[in-house]
Amino acid sequence: MAVIQHEMTIGEAADQLSSALPGHRVEILQGRLTVTPPADVEHALSLTWVMRAFFVAGDEEAGLRAVQGVGLWLPSGPEDYAVPDLALVEEDIRDAKVRKNCYAPHVFRLVIEVTSSNWADDLGTKVDCYAQAGVPVYLIADRRHQEVLLYTQPRSGVYASREIFKRGMSVPLPETLGMTVELPVDRLLDGEQER
Repeated sequence: MAVIQHEMTIGEAADQLSSALPGHRVEILQGRLTVTPPADVEHALSLTWVMRAFFVAGDEEAGLRAVQGVGLWLPSGPEDYAVPDLALVEEDIRDAKVRKNCYAPHVFRLVIEVTSSNWADDLGTKVDCYAQAGVPVYLIADRRHQEVLLYTQPRSGVYASREIFKRGMSVPLPETLGMTVELPVDRLLDGEQER
């Protein structure tokens, strides 16, 4: 009896890991499979607070929706995709589905990552991937280094602008989003509400 071996593609491996590890974030970044464990409560509280800030600022009136954990199809490789912590997407995102649960990058107006165990990807690989995808605004709450980074103006696969914000400061998001939002660095890093 002959044994037929099937070599698994990286996409198939990602699908198997997603099924085997509920709650983990599986991504393919520049042809490399990554798996991130579930986030801690400060991470989750930061994202909840940002979603509220977007709602108050009028994301829906600007034709945008704040979403968590929605896949972004990346042009860096044939099976590459990222799953940002939070994104502001155009309201017609449903029309931009590529495959699996991933959507075309042109509907993503802003992507936010709050660093956890995958901080090196958030600060390096994803900067390149999101710039190549043309995502207009990439915000990183870098809990490891206690700062927030704001990347804007993607041109030829590179962000032309990078700003660093320290504790005690607020991050003004670009007006090109169609709403006025300033996010306090301390809240982004700590996930705490004002009392």
